[in-house]
Amino acid sequence: MNVLLNKVAIVVGASSGIGYATAKLFAAEGASVVVAARRQAELDGLVDEITQSGGTAIAHAGDVRDESFAKALVDLACERFGGLDIAFNNVGTLGPMGPTPDVSLADWTKAVETNLTSAFLAAKYQAPAMVARGGGSLIFTSTFVGHTVAFPGMVTYAASKSALIGLAQALAVEFAMQGVRANAILPGGTDTAMYREMNDTKEAQDFVISLYPGRRLATPEEMAQSVLYLASDASSFTTGSAMLVDGGVSVNRT
Repeated sequence: MNVLLNKVAIVVGASSGIGYATAKLFAAEGASVVVAARRQAELDGLVDEITQSGGTAIAHAGDVRDESFAKALVDLACERFGGLDIAFNNVGTLGPMGPTPDVSLADWTKAVETNLTSAFLAAKYQAPAMVARGGGSLIFTSTFVGHTVAFPGMVTYAASKSALIGLAQALAVEFAMQGVRANAILPGGTDTAMYREMNDTKEAQDFVISLYPGRRLATPEEMAQSVLYLASDASSFTTGSAMLVDGGVSVNRT
């Protein structure tokens, strides 16, 4: 059964990892998908993969910190597919890593603009388009870091990503009467390029895996299934939530 049949979705951060897997899953479930990221070549490869599997997708590359890019994605969804029902705003940068006194204002600002301001800009244009369709689902990728667990040297990432929970909750209340839901997904460790960048030694990877009660990471495809739940009518009464999909790391004390 195609749970997103006749739906139109935007997936930002679709060139790799969770976004890539989610775009493929949305298309397999019947949605027409606008895929977005900075890297055009990777997006083109994703579109080819989706279309060869019988799905429908188009790509648009750009910088999520640019307001005109946020507007262009919504315009593209409406012009090519007739509207917008779902948006997965899956953008993220680690930002500066290290002691807080060593973080420059410029690096802080860049990370906040990428992780948080981009989500505000996205919602600014996505929510009205969903209202015009009679409702929809806004989904943001936050993190458990800074919400249930904290790590030293990650102040910028924790602050900018955790703020997405507040954004989702405010949007959930503001647009509830117009049929638009807003939720944040809080992934745990997932085997993506960002994870490998952050944990670039075997010792670091072994330490991270030891934090999880199941002693393993998630795959991007596992995360995509949780995003699909929030995108679909199965979550019709779920809004304003910070949904942990973290393999139990937040509750593990062993």
